[in-house]
Amino acid sequence: MESTPTIDLTSNQPPLQYKPVAQAERIKTIDMLRGIALLGILLMNIPYFAMPERFSDAFRNDTGNINYWFSFFITIVFEGKMRALFSMIFGAGVLIFTERKEQAGAGRWAVTGLYYRRMGWLILFGLIHAHVTLWLGDILYGYGVCALILFWFRKLNPKWLLGIALVLGSFDAISNQLFYSNMREQRLAYLDVIKAEKAKQPLTKAQQEAKTVWLETARDFIPDKAEVDKNTKLMRGSYTDVASYVRPLAFKFQTKYMFFTLWDALGLMILGMALFKWGFLTGKLPRRTYWRCLAVGYGLGLPVVLFSWWYGHLYPDVTAFLDSQSVNAGAFLYPVQRMLLVVAHVSALILLIQSGVAQGVFRALSAVGQMAFTNYILHTILCTLIFFGYGLGYFGYLEYYQLYGVVLLVWTVNIVFSTMWLRSFQFGPLEWVWRSLTYWQRQPIRRS
Repeated sequence: MESTPTIDLTSNQPPLQYKPVAQAERIKTIDMLRGIALLGILLMNIPYFAMPERFSDAFRNDTGNINYWFSFFITIVFEGKMRALFSMIFGAGVLIFTERKEQAGAGRWAVTGLYYRRMGWLILFGLIHAHVTLWLGDILYGYGVCALILFWFRKLNPKWLLGIALVLGSFDAISNQLFYSNMREQRLAYLDVIKAEKAKQPLTKAQQEAKTVWLETARDFIPDKAEVDKNTKLMRGSYTDVASYVRPLAFKFQTKYMFFTLWDALGLMILGMALFKWGFLTGKLPRRTYWRCLAVGYGLGLPVVLFSWWYGHLYPDVTAFLDSQSVNAGAFLYPVQRMLLVVAHVSALILLIQSGVAQGVFRALSAVGQMAFTNYILHTILCTLIFFGYGLGYFGYLEYYQLYGVVLLVWTVNIVFSTMWLRSFQFGPLEWVWRSLTYWQRQPIRRS
C-alpha cells in the first residue's frame, strides 16, 4: 500500500525517488482486515448521518420493537469493535510505512520528514471532511493528531507496546468516568437551580453560571425535544443550514473534548503495533494461538458487553440514568470489552481467511481495504446526499432498522467500485492524491 523508495547509489543528489509498492508486496491479510473494519464502521455511523439526536429513546427499552433488537445486535457485536480494528490497522500501517523506508536506505530525518508530512496532510483532510463535507463523526483529524505521538513508539519491543496500550486503555476508562462525573455534577447543579426557580428564589451568580454550563453541555450531548426539533429542521435544510449545526460541534470535538477521546485511539494504535510485530495481524502465529485468543476474547468480552447493555438500559433515557447513577460502569468497562472482543473478532477472521472459505469475498474486502481512504470519504458523500436536506432529504424519515438497507447499498457501491477501479489502477484516487502530496511528487497510478 505504501510507496517504497529506490535509491540511486551513484547519485550525489539528496532527494530520494519513490515508486509505488508492487501488488505482490502488499500484506493481503492487513488489506482484508482494513476493508472489514471500514465497512463495519458504517454500521455505527449510519444513524448519525440519518437520524435526530436521542433517536434510540423511542425504542430504548421496548423489547417488542424490531429497532431494539437491531440496536442490541449492532452494539454487542460491532459497536466500538470496528473502529478499534481500524485503529489497530492504522498502528500497523505506521510500522509498514516507516520500516519500508528504513529498509530501503532512507535516513532517519528523511523518514521523519515524510511521515510528518503524510500525517499533516491527514489532519488537513480531516478538517476538510468535518467542515466541508460536513461529517460530524470524522476520524481522520484525530488519527492524524494521534499519529504525531505514535511515531515515537514505533521502535519499542512489542511487550512494552502492549503494556503501554493497557495503561492507555485504563486511562481511557478513567477519563470516561471523569467525563461522566463532570457531566453529572453539572446536571445536579442545574436541577438545584430549577428547584430554586420553582420556589421563586433569586439565583446567585454561581447558580446562573451553573445553568448556562449545563444547557451548553446538554445541547452537545443530550438535547431536549425543542433542541432536537430545531436541529432536525437544520439537517433537512440547505448546505448552509446543515453547516451551521455540524461545524460548531465538530470544532468542539476537535478541541474542547479531544482530551477525552485521544487515549482511546492512541492506545488501540499502539496495541496494533504490538500485534503486528508479533505477527498476530498478519496470520503468522500458530492456529492454536488464534483459537485461544478467540475463546478468551469471547469468553470474557461477551459477558462484559452484555452486562454493559443491561446496565445502560436500566432507565428510560440518558437523563434519568444520569440523575440516578453516580458511576457509569458501562463506560468504565467499555475499553475492556472492546479490546477483548476485537482480538476475538480478528482471531475468527484470520482463521476464516486461512481456511480458504469464501476467497472471492475476502478478495473483494481486500480491494475495499486497499482503497479505505477513498471508501471512507465515499461513505460520507453517499450518506450526506441521501439524508441531508441539500440531497434527497431523508433525514429522520427512515426507521432505525431500515437504515441497514442503505448500509447494504453503500457496501455494494464500495465493493464494486473498488474491485473495478483496481483492475486498472494501483491506488484509489484519494490514496494517490495522499501519496503524491506525501512525496511531493506525482506518483504513477495506472497499472503497468
